[in-house]
Amino acid sequence: MYVWRKRLVIGLLAAFVLALVVFLIQGQLGEENAVQMLTTRWIILNYAGLVLWVFVWMIDQTRMRGKNVWVWLLPFLLAPFPTLMALVLFLQRRIKA
Repeated sequence: MYVWRKRLVIGLLAAFVLALVVFLIQGQLGEENAVQMLTTRWIILNYAGLVLWVFVWMIDQTRMRGKNVWVWLLPFLLAPFPTLMALVLFLQRRIKA
């Protein structure tokens, strides 16, 4: 992959761990509501990481095929899954010579 570099991966992992530590420190695990909030934050953190990973994959795939990925950014932010499927179909279409 062109896009994944060691520095980027280490930075993203450090940001993930830092956000997780902040979530754990803010929540008081003695309360039931705090556990629900921690679970919600955990889900959001993982979803954001997955969306970021998919977009980096989209950058990599479009660069390999000489296409522009930034056209897909706004639709991806609004609806990630349908945009990803449309991009895959777009990239797999036959090129007319």
